[in-house]
Amino acid sequence: MDVAVVAAGLIVGFVVGLTGMGGGALMTPVLVLLFGITPLAAVSSDLVAAAVMKPVGSLVHMRRGTIHWGLVRWLALGSVPSAFTGVLVLRWLGHGADVQKVVTTSLGIALLLAAGGIVVKAYQAMVVRRRAELAGERPAQDSDPIDIVVRPVPTLLVGIVGGLVVGMTSVGSGSLMIVALLALYPGLTANRLVGTDLVQAVPLVASAALGHLLFGDFRLDLTGALLVGSIPGVWLGSQLSSRAPGWLIRRALAVVLVASGLKLLGVPTVTLGIVLVVLLVVAPTVWALVRRRGGLPVLTAPARGEGSI
Repeated sequence: MDVAVVAAGLIVGFVVGLTGMGGGALMTPVLVLLFGITPLAAVSSDLVAAAVMKPVGSLVHMRRGTIHWGLVRWLALGSVPSAFTGVLVLRWLGHGADVQKVVTTSLGIALLLAAGGIVVKAYQAMVVRRRAELAGERPAQDSDPIDIVVRPVPTLLVGIVGGLVVGMTSVGSGSLMIVALLALYPGLTANRLVGTDLVQAVPLVASAALGHLLFGDFRLDLTGALLVGSIPGVWLGSQLSSRAPGWLIRRALAVVLVASGLKLLGVPTVTLGIVLVVLLVVAPTVWALVRRRGGLPVLTAPARGEGSI
C-alpha cells in the first residue's frame, strides 16, 4: 500500500467532506499526474473508493439535518441510470480522450464561473445587510429557514447530465452538482448545499462504480489505499462543515472551485500552487477593503448570512 496515495486520499477526503466536491476533480488528476496511474484505472478506482467514502460524510449531515431530501430524490432519479450509461458510452467510445477533453474543459470553465458566482452572491448579501442595518431592520441570518421550491424538470435534467459526465470521467459527482445547485437554488444555505450534494452523490457514484467494476479497470490495491486515507478525511471534513458558519464554508468552496477548475483546464501544478497562494494572501485583503467601503467591520469574524466569503 502506497503511503503517498493514502495521504492524498486523506487530503481529498477532507476537502470532499468540507465542501461536498473535489473528489474526482482533484483525485483523478493527482493519480494520473503524480502517481502515473493510467486514466481508465484512475477513473475506475477513484469511483469505487468514492462509493464507500461518500456515505461516511452523508451520515454526518443526516444526523445534523442539513439535507434537502426533495432535491436528492429528483437528482438521483436522473443520475443513477445515466451514470451507468456513461460507463457503457465510455466503453463504446474506447478511451474517449477527445470526448473527455471537451467534458473536462467545459467543467473547468463552469467551476471558475461558479467561484465567481459565490463572490458576487456574497457581495450582494453584504449590500443587502448594510441597507437593512441603515433602515433599522434585522438582516437575514444564514441559519434562517428558507422554503426551497423544488423544480422537478430542471433538477432531473441536471441529474441526467451530471450522471453521464461522472460515469465517463469520474468528475462531477460533487463539483458539477454544486454548480447546478448554486444556479437553480441560490436560497440554499451553505450547510444544506454541502449536505444535499454529498447525499445525492451516494447513489450516483454507486451506479458509476458498479459500471466500472464490471467494465472498467478497477485496481483493488489502489482503491484500498485511497479508502484508508479518505474515510477518516471525509468524516473530519463533514464534522466541520455540518457545524461551521456559512461564511467559512463559502470560502472553502470558492478555493476548491478555483483549484479544481484550473486543474481541469490543464494549469500546471506549480502554477496552480502560486495562484492559490496569491488568492489566499491577496483575496482577504481585497475583501476587507470592500467590507470597509460597505461600512461593515473588517477585523471581526462575520456574522452568519453577512455576505462573506
